[in-house]
Amino acid sequence: MSHYIIKKWIEPYVLLETLKAHYKMQDLTFDGFSKNEVKEKFIKELNKKESFGLYMKNVNKFYLFTGEDPLNVEKLFGLDTDDYSLTEDYNEPLSMVDSGKAEAAIIIF
Repeated sequence: MSHYIIKKWIEPYVLLETLKAHYKMQDLTFDGFSKNEVKEKFIKELNKKESFGLYMKNVNKFYLFTGEDPLNVEKLFGLDTDDYSLTEDYNEPLSMVDSGKAEAAIIIF
């Protein structure tokens, strides 16, 4: 499955509230010491059920979303193909967010 690397700046609150309006949300908070452990739990949860994950720049949380509707980032956030890229490697979008090269990552297995 492809994972989204969102490069266009979107207000984090708007991103979250838009997704919460369409999907059920759970968040996993981490700190500098627990990040890798929480990340492993996040990835494990994404593999278990019909869901997708969100990770944003400067927010110490991973978000899990579940719902019936398939995710369409272009329609939901008004993005075009220049605003994001896709990758098969789920670590790439997470690394790009951490390095400040992307605003958010959406992980879908």
